Amino acid sequence: MSISSLARIAASSLVEAGAIIGAHVTIGPFCVIAAGVVIGEGTAIGSHSVINGLTTIGRDNTFGQYSSIGEVNQDLKYANEPTTLVIGDRNQIGKNATFHRGTVQGRSATLIGNDNLFLDSVHIGHDCVVGNGTQIGDNSGLAGHVELDDEARIGFMCAIHQFCVLGVGARIVDRSAVVQDVPPFVIAKGNRAVPAGINATSKTFLALEKYQQDLIHTFYDMLYHQSLALEEVKQALKIMESDYPVMGLFDSFWTRSARGIIRQK
Repeated sequence: MSISSLARIAASSLVEAGAIIGAHVTIGPFCVIAAGVVIGEGTAIGSHSVINGLTTIGRDNTFGQYSSIGEVNQDLKYANEPTTLVIGDRNQIGKNATFHRGTVQGRSATLIGNDNLFLDSVHIGHDCVVGNGTQIGDNSGLAGHVELDDEARIGFMCAIHQFCVLGVGARIVDRSAVVQDVPPFVIAKGNRAVPAGINATSKTFLALEKYQQDLIHTFYDMLYHQSLALEEVKQALKIMESDYPVMGLFDSFWTRSARGIIRQK
């Protein structure tokens, strides 16, 4: 066990031998930190939280009370293999969070990037990959194997089906159920979710020059408002990408998309 002398751990909390606790870490009352856990400098753990398994947490994260992090996943094939959960830096995580470690049938790891905001009662299932700067609202969850790209935003009380891919800057409206992939910058809403325009508030979108923003609107129109086969749209995308690198975000999305994209009813 390695605990920095600069860490502050409540007397009622249990830190098992083998855990590594960095400088300026704060662990509130009645927490349990298991043997394989690494907690980086400046991270704060709320009271009554359990951090389990081979879980690595970076710097300056905050976890609300009653969180369950790195717990056994809900895949019935899991047989206690040494899979992992890796969390980056500066993530803000509300109370009652449940983040599960990966499976050997998946990527053997659940991966969460940096600067994400997860509100209360957020669930991250096994083998998910969450990028940077994302947001997930209260009582929303990602089933197993979901990929949530940078700056994607999910409202409250949303459910994301397993193996779905949500592209850069995608936005899921409150109380939506997503069962297919959502392309970059696309807004999805409803149960089952359908496309509802472009997320023009995404930081990545706002950073683009206007002609590139217009190009994304044109591409959305090709996808959803013209009678074009998907393969025709993909071919047009290849031509656009050679002159406009931002369109590479769509190409990257399609290389990972296996469930088909959301469509108009």
